[in-house]
Parts: sequence; C-alpha cells; structure tokens
Amino acid sequence: MSRIGKRPVELPSGVTASVSGQTVEVKGPKGARSFTATDDVTIAVEDSAVTVTPRGSSKRARQQWGMSRTMVANLVQGVTDGFKRELEIQGVGYRAQMQGNTLKLNLGYSHEVNFDVPQGVTVTCPKQTEIVVEGTDQQLVGQVAANIREWRAPEPYKGKGIRYKGEYIFRKEGKKK
Repeated sequence: MSRIGKRPVELPSGVTASVSGQTVEVKGPKGARSFTATDDVTIAVEDSAVTVTPRGSSKRARQQWGMSRTMVANLVQGVTDGFKRELEIQGVGYRAQMQGNTLKLNLGYSHEVNFDVPQGVTVTCPKQTEIVVEGTDQQLVGQVAANIREWRAPEPYKGKGIRYKGEYIFRKEGKKK
C-alpha cells in the first residue's frame, strides 16, 4: 500500500481539475498545467479532490501510483503558489543582471555570460548577487536553476561561484608550505 498514493490531492478554492482519459488538466490563478499518466493507474476527480488508484497489484502499477499522485499534487501547487529557486553568487566581481529576457552574468571569465531564459520561467535579480527563478513547472524551474549554477559551480577552496540559497559547501584546506 502506497502511503503517498492513497492520500487524495485536495483542490484549493479557485482551482479546477478535469480528467480526460489518462490526462489530468489543472487550472488555477497562475495558469493551466497538464499531466498524462500511464495506463497502470486510474485518476478520478471526486468532490474537490483528485484520487489516484492503481490498476492491479503489479510492481509497476504500485510504482506509478505514488509517482502519479505526486505529479498531480505538483500541478496543483504550481497553479496556486508556483515554484521558486533562489541562487546566490559569491566571489569578487561576480554579479548578475537581467536585461530583457537575457540574464547577464559576470563570473570571472574573460567574457560576459548571456543566459537566455526559456518560456514558462521568470528570472529576477533583486540584488547583483542574487538570482530568483520562478515558474509553475517544478521540473523546468529546477532545470533552469541548475543550468545557471552550472556556469560557475561553487569551488571548495574559496567558496566562489553560484550556489543555491542555504546550500552548504564543504570547504577544503589549501596547500601548506
């Protein structure tokens, strides 16, 4: 029995869900999102909740049960609150700024890094050393944040680079004479 899968996904006020075949579409104040489940689960909208049940007791059906329920819950959270990843930049002269739909990063290279922000995600820079990535799709928000971080991942000796807010970087001791 899946502990996650057996709990229904509650729909807050202002959010509607509809099921057609194996596709769930959720509409809310921040937009509409959809997810297509596999044939191993059955999805139903009852009262103001979405329930996911497995078809059969095969291992794959049980695996898809919890995953499908979590995907529906992420759709609901995305259209109500949205998802957010915050990045910090540390290093002398390292800075970021938005210019139109392009994030311009100075990361100690001989050139400026231009990162084009994909559709469905908004990137803001409240300070020169902070980047906030927001959107309704959790996977896309996380991927964009990871792509930005990839330009200069934090290094363990001085701690310079782009890190997630609150991320701990294990520091190493340098060479001794």
